[in-house]
Amino acid sequence: MRTTSNASGPLLNMDITHSSPPAWSQLLDQAIDRRFPAMVELRRHLHQHPELSGHEQQTSLHLYQKLGDDGFDVRLGPEGRGVIADSVDAARSTSGWLALRADIDALRIHDRKETAYRSQRPGVMHACGHDGHTALVWGAITALSDLRREGALPWETPVRGIFQPAEETCAGAREMIHVGALQGVRAIMAVHMDPGRQVGRIGLRPGVLTANCDEMKISIVGRGGHAARPHEASDPITAAAQLIQALYMHIPRSTDSQDAVVVTIGEIRGGDNANVIPEEVTLRGTIRTLDRTVRAQTREHICRLGAGIGQTCDVKVSVDFGLGSGSVNNDPQLIHLFRRASEDRLGAEAIDNIPRASMGSEDFAFYLDHVPGAMLRLGCASETVGRSALHTPTFDIDEEALRIGAGVLARSAIYWAQSQLA
Repeated sequence: MRTTSNASGPLLNMDITHSSPPAWSQLLDQAIDRRFPAMVELRRHLHQHPELSGHEQQTSLHLYQKLGDDGFDVRLGPEGRGVIADSVDAARSTSGWLALRADIDALRIHDRKETAYRSQRPGVMHACGHDGHTALVWGAITALSDLRREGALPWETPVRGIFQPAEETCAGAREMIHVGALQGVRAIMAVHMDPGRQVGRIGLRPGVLTANCDEMKISIVGRGGHAARPHEASDPITAAAQLIQALYMHIPRSTDSQDAVVVTIGEIRGGDNANVIPEEVTLRGTIRTLDRTVRAQTREHICRLGAGIGQTCDVKVSVDFGLGSGSVNNDPQLIHLFRRASEDRLGAEAIDNIPRASMGSEDFAFYLDHVPGAMLRLGCASETVGRSALHTPTFDIDEEALRIGAGVLARSAIYWAQSQLA
């Protein structure tokens, strides 16, 4: 048997041969099939009652009570947001635990779907699949618990469900880590809905999966005045317009064309009257890169551009980089387990090898600073539903993806546990 290791000690014995699905596989599928209606019910409940990042108390309480009733050892995260749920196996494990992570927060987007389960909160909806992630992780860990009670698990499979708040603001993973979500955890796995793939297809990529992402706030402070006499003012709107143009023009031109970098301004605030030059304009946006050196160079370049335009326009430009996340770097050995589990559930022909990293970001990356981890892309589109892109007002999923995702995650957990038996 071959065992690999990292800084935290031996991780995985990866000599798992590719053969026909094992005998317990059918029993697992039956357990997930029994849980499937409840998965759909949970997903629709969350979809109807979304909560923004930082305000997930009711979602967390609902999950806390549900998981407690399912027999898990549960505790709430900081400020009653987020849930950590340990299986009975995890409580007595000596080899460490596998964490399955879901995110629970919603977005400030108005739901425009015409469905019975559309959001009941105006201006807030689950437009990134977090409700589905939560439902399928719940389905995976409860199906494993069902098999344990039936004596059908082939070996001890200690799992921890991490139901994390505030993924969209890059704060939740760090909050959950701070309260001990990774204590005793040896590896972590997650799923992300992918409306670019048909339901029944899985996307896998070892190594870098997503981009580094930094939030950016630029404050431009000038001297206000009358719109008829701009020569008496220092106009921050003029400076803001020049700076946005400079960012979009000069950042790509100063970066090696082989290195990916995307700078986007998504918010502009300034002024209250058509005939008044305001004192201040605020810009907010993001920087996305795949390389740490390019990340640092881009931040420095933005600061230089801001200083130069500030001097030219006689305004003060301040650039602050707030919350951000690193790139998700998938552990190749955990991707191997995902592949084996996906082949068992769907067949090798259902697996897509993702050719290049996404410029999207995921705060799942914070967990990977502490333990090996991997995330797969789960197809969720069909001919009738799920064809809208992420972060859009009509986003939806084909709920068959819940059954598939739960099956792949649960199988991966069993294979991971097998790898710890050496």
